Amino acid sequence: MKSPPFTAEHIRAAHQLYCQLTGQTLSLGFDRERMWYEWLRLGYGPEQLQKVIRYLQREIRHGRRNVGALKLSNLLQPDRFEEDLNISGVQLWVKKPNDLQPPKPPTSVDPLSQAQGQKRALDFLQKLKARLSGCSSDQSEKISPAQSDKTCILATDEFDKNPTE
Repeated sequence: MKSPPFTAEHIRAAHQLYCQLTGQTLSLGFDRERMWYEWLRLGYGPEQLQKVIRYLQREIRHGRRNVGALKLSNLLQPDRFEEDLNISGVQLWVKKPNDLQPPKPPTSVDPLSQAQGQKRALDFLQKLKARLSGCSSDQSEKISPAQSDKTCILATDEFDKNPTE
């Protein structure tokens, strides 16, 4: 006759792990040994036990499961254990794309190119400000940045959308 791939030591170790994870002290009588035997015979092991217990504890803390789910007689029912094991691995949210990809390192910019870009942007903004304030582009080039704040401001008439000074 072929012996099972687990021994009485496996049964005691599984029971001890259960007691350790749940904070209980339960005797290992014949009826409990039989439940553990059937559970091990189905191919479950310590990793699955720990995963399901951690999952149930988390669910109990959040009020989604009853503490009775951790009772040994409930936990070792084959159908319930299989369902809890499968549910414990389900991800109920979609990861954001930012979480999936590492951030890209910043690209270094040549200081000369950066200075030229800043000058172009400043020139563009001064011309735009001058155009909006009604000054000619020739006048805007003669105005210093400090004086440009003192240029005329236009108000828009709500009714006919004509700019007025």
